[in-house]
Amino acid sequence: MSDDRTRAHVFVSGRVQGVYYRASTRDAARNRDIEGWVKNLDDGRVEAVFEGSENAVEEMIEWCHTGSEAADVESVEVEYEAPEGESGFRIEW
Repeated sequence: MSDDRTRAHVFVSGRVQGVYYRASTRDAARNRDIEGWVKNLDDGRVEAVFEGSENAVEEMIEWCHTGSEAADVESVEVEYEAPEGESGFRIEW
């Protein structure tokens, strides 16, 4: 693992469920060599974890502010954590 590897735990609020947000997040993360996961929460938010190079993780966080074309993002909360060695990027159910 590279020294600049970082982990961001992200919560996205707004109209982010039922608008292809998780699948778009998965595709965007894979395009940036980000590892982690994304899932819907019962309260209507989307939760995600991104692990990768600091620059790539920051790009993903910025991407979350727009998300999929049909999404209407109201807020993105980010908590930084120690990397846990995620492998691949998946949608969790």
